[in-house]
Amino acid sequence: MGLGCTREQERVEAALGGLNEAVPAFVPDQDVKSAGVLFALPALLLNGLLKYANNYLSFPKGYYGLQSFLLLLSFAALLRIKSLEAIRYCEAGELGKAIGLDRIPEIRTLRKKVKYITNHGEPEQWSKELSKYWMEEDPELAWILYVDGHVRVYSGSKTPLPKRYVSRQKLCLRGLTDYWVNDAVGKPFFVVSKAVNPGLLSVMREQIIPRLLRDIPKQPTGEELKANRHLYRFGVVFDREGYSPEFFKEMWEKRIACYTYKKYVNDVWPESEFIEKEVVLNNGEVVKMKLAERGVYFRKQDLWVREIRKLTDTGHQTSIITTDFMNNAEVLAARMFSRWSQENFLKYMMEHYGIDRLIEYEQEAISETTKVVNPRYRELESQIKTKSTLLNRQRVKYGALVLKAEGEEPDIRKYVQEKATIRESIDTLEKEIEQLKATKKNTEKHIEFSKLPEDKKFQDLKKSGKQFVDTIKMIAYRAETAMANTLQEYISKKDEARSLVRQIFMTDADIMPDEKNGVLRITIHNMTNPRNNRYVQQLCDVLNSSETLFPGTNLRLVYNLVSNQIPPDQEF
Repeated sequence: MGLGCTREQERVEAALGGLNEAVPAFVPDQDVKSAGVLFALPALLLNGLLKYANNYLSFPKGYYGLQSFLLLLSFAALLRIKSLEAIRYCEAGELGKAIGLDRIPEIRTLRKKVKYITNHGEPEQWSKELSKYWMEEDPELAWILYVDGHVRVYSGSKTPLPKRYVSRQKLCLRGLTDYWVNDAVGKPFFVVSKAVNPGLLSVMREQIIPRLLRDIPKQPTGEELKANRHLYRFGVVFDREGYSPEFFKEMWEKRIACYTYKKYVNDVWPESEFIEKEVVLNNGEVVKMKLAERGVYFRKQDLWVREIRKLTDTGHQTSIITTDFMNNAEVLAARMFSRWSQENFLKYMMEHYGIDRLIEYEQEAISETTKVVNPRYRELESQIKTKSTLLNRQRVKYGALVLKAEGEEPDIRKYVQEKATIRESIDTLEKEIEQLKATKKNTEKHIEFSKLPEDKKFQDLKKSGKQFVDTIKMIAYRAETAMANTLQEYISKKDEARSLVRQIFMTDADIMPDEKNGVLRITIHNMTNPRNNRYVQQLCDVLNSSETLFPGTNLRLVYNLVSNQIPPDQEF
């Protein structure tokens, strides 16, 4: 049956096709490794781990059911097991006890289950339904959305994906671009992956905005929008890559407000225009900023926008452009400068959840009509850049070549010859650059994928498996954040609260079922100091008030600390 298997009869039934799935069954067990992860179960369920799963995720009959499989993957994410492959190094029996089974499946079985879900189910639709559910649960946070691109570097050799600039490494590397959509405090809603990156504006126009128009709850009605010319459906915050007056106009016609940084800021506003104001950031932090505001009119688009500038202590002026005319400058500055929450989210997910890890190695074909950058156009751009650099060097060399006043006749001849040689090189380069520019002007920048030369064609990485696992990681992150927010009511530092949550997940615990009273007791071992023990006990009180049932059972979860079971007069 395999190492650690104790439910032999059910496994035999599953092998013969007579078992749909093994029901969770707990036995008294002490010192279960990392069983503190069970503290996350109420938050995982509240964030929709099992919601809509049976509607969109097909799963084969067998010992391991869909519910146990989702619990396993979410617990693995919270325990910082960053890939399916890494699960093979876990203690299978210990993690199995946390999901009510004798052990977790082998890595080969895990891969088969993920592949079955992606081939027979609808993980993308499941992710969409969950995103909509999260927005409906917190419509105030869903009213202002943050969109940012994240390059997922691909170092494999299965397919030659296009290169793109990776700012965190300051290199052009092969990979995919993931566009994340988050709320104001950094919690994710959904992600859009692109092997062929058409740019932020194109992705927003074609995929993100249409989806938000469908899913965001409590949008103003047509009558309300007509009655108030400044009212908007929702707002979208993005970086300066999306700066485009045409896009601002297009979005405002849909009554969507845009917030971004201004490009091409050449002027400096007088310091006398700036007034120090208190700005309340989205996380509740209050900071002081020197702000100034002017109106900006784009004549071509016939559009008025607001430009708000922040003056730093060094004298630098950061410019914000927005079509939001309803809120004051302090609110708009808070929204724009809270973009760090999304950047912190991406950094945290890379470090703790491994969102850049591959899930499967299969490829899928790219649509023949997909627009891609013409390799010939890119080649011409590169040649022009190279020759322009060389031309500038020759011009500098030509200008630096000076004849000394006391020079002899041989020196004069040498000077004239060098000058003529450089001049000839400059003239040649200028003609070559002109020819290249003329050729570039008559060359299409984008062509259909079908017109690419065969040696330039590539395939996309299969997305369904990655999206399925990323959705579970989003649920896990949201659950962890909910627990950290609960603890933050007692802990002043947010980072300390999240660190304590991670410590809870990794801590051993006793699992004691009480079938007679319908209770499953999770008794966690002590933390590193009495103060953290007090915080954990307060968290236990909150979790116990939720009266959560372990999925698939009638057992109510009851959380406690081991130290609370020790009599107060006990001596050591």
